[in-house]
Amino acid sequence: MTAEPMPPAEALALPAKLTMGTATAELERLLPLLKRPQGPAVTLDAGALEVFDSSAIAILLELRREVLRQGRELRVHRLPSRLRDLMALYGVGDLLPA
Repeated sequence: MTAEPMPPAEALALPAKLTMGTATAELERLLPLLKRPQGPAVTLDAGALEVFDSSAIAILLELRREVLRQGRELRVHRLPSRLRDLMALYGVGDLLPA
């Protein structure tokens, strides 16, 4: 098993908890941050994420949609293995490059 590289210091970060109850507020927090100049890719650090449900996938896909709309790429670092498994189950695992 190889260690995932640490995200850049300017990376956006997901919280420790991302569930249906917190998803809307988290999306409202993150979407404006995507407008910051970051170059051709936006990096999202998921390393703190511990408690989540399928709404975490919805948030990631919405962030990806917005970044693609801007002509950029979303890179997610340190995605928890349980979330990777859930994404694979839903068939969206290949949409979010690490």
